[in-house]
Amino acid sequence: MDITFLLNGESVELRDVSPTATLLDWLREERGLTGTKEGCNEGDCGACTVMVTDARGARALNACILFLPQLDGTAVRTVEGISAPDGSLHPVQQAMIDHHGSQCGFCTPGFVVSMAVAHLNGDRNHDDVLAGNLCRCTGYAPIIRAAEAATDQPAPDWLRDTPPASLVQKYLSGGLGGRQPPSLSATETLDELAAAYAARPEATLIAGATDVGLWVTKSLRDLQDVIFLNRCTELQQIEETGDHLRIGAGVTMDRVLKAVKNLHPSYAEMIRRYGSTQVRAAATIGGNIANGSPIGDNPPALIALGATLHLRAGDHRRDMPLEEFFIDYGKQDRAKGEFVEAVTLPRHAPGLKVYKLSKRFDQDISAVCGAFNITVTDATVTDARIAFGGMAGTPKRAKAVEAALTGKPWTEATIRAAMAQMAEDYTPLSDMRASADYRLRTAENMLLRYWHEDQGIASNVLEVSA
Repeated sequence: MDITFLLNGESVELRDVSPTATLLDWLREERGLTGTKEGCNEGDCGACTVMVTDARGARALNACILFLPQLDGTAVRTVEGISAPDGSLHPVQQAMIDHHGSQCGFCTPGFVVSMAVAHLNGDRNHDDVLAGNLCRCTGYAPIIRAAEAATDQPAPDWLRDTPPASLVQKYLSGGLGGRQPPSLSATETLDELAAAYAARPEATLIAGATDVGLWVTKSLRDLQDVIFLNRCTELQQIEETGDHLRIGAGVTMDRVLKAVKNLHPSYAEMIRRYGSTQVRAAATIGGNIANGSPIGDNPPALIALGATLHLRAGDHRRDMPLEEFFIDYGKQDRAKGEFVEAVTLPRHAPGLKVYKLSKRFDQDISAVCGAFNITVTDATVTDARIAFGGMAGTPKRAKAVEAALTGKPWTEATIRAAMAQMAEDYTPLSDMRASADYRLRTAENMLLRYWHEDQGIASNVLEVSA
């Protein structure tokens, strides 16, 4: 396929681009821009961070799992394009020098780009901004000091890119190995996406590529035929409908976080933890649901909320409770040519709490993720929806625990009796992240933590007291 974008301020036109060629490989091998580093090649270390500007503004993204077709109509800046055309340093570059923010320098380009994007956007939450950039030698203190020192400096005009009008229209593409990709004239509507997927149901749908990208970079899979979703603007809408929030499948997780931050703060905090700034700016809520992972962090929260999933195949649409979408490990209730269109969740759920347990507090895969939505009326539990990820082959409700709570007095005795029912709901596996016994015990303790927090008892897992 053919694409057009700006690279460090200059127009680039590429023809016959492989749908799964990564920006990182192209920058280093075809353009000689080796400032962008390959570290983990899975979107975890941030060494490959680049700035991508489109209609949403400037975002920091991981080039290692960013496919070239996703850049059509955008503006890209690598670390080589952060300084001024005359060579003058960006304020964050100068601050890194002044505050001794670099030693070996391998991670430094990624840090600089992340800092430059945040500086341009006025984001002063430096800890969050840099959580997706790993440093093994300098340490974060001088880097954070550099970010703070540059905060009040004006944002350079040369970074305010205006993406070019795309010179190509086809964005749904497919075909490798010398085959001609299908010709599609436009992709901005759901109708065209539905028709394309109905005609090519074996195609791989790609939105943010934070999961699919690893199929290519780590598993070395040949995806054969792909359909890119990030041009389909109808998938990217968030709508308030009375007491509910409808979120399109193509909405990125940074936007989901903003949408639920005031409505469901515990859910929002979990979203902040499970992906870096770079990942949240690319990953979509629909992709996290559709991949059917038993350790995906969105489904437990959405199941506890009683969310509804909206699916489409051709001209046919159907809705289902989200919990019914997950049938078995690797198997979902989704027909050929059917895709996730949106998810609807209630705007009000004051009892919702979401707990994520992982070896690394930020940006790590869950060992257990528990979501609790319990309603107490006149000191009696009148409703309970509890769901876990990491406890079974699918995200799954704890129905025995729910039954043990409902209709009972809201007391510690009730909680401890319900905890004993956790083994009726789950038979977790042991793996590299946690043993089965550990998973079961921590799931039980999450319920106890929920009760303690409701009683006003401090339970901050990041604090240690005698």
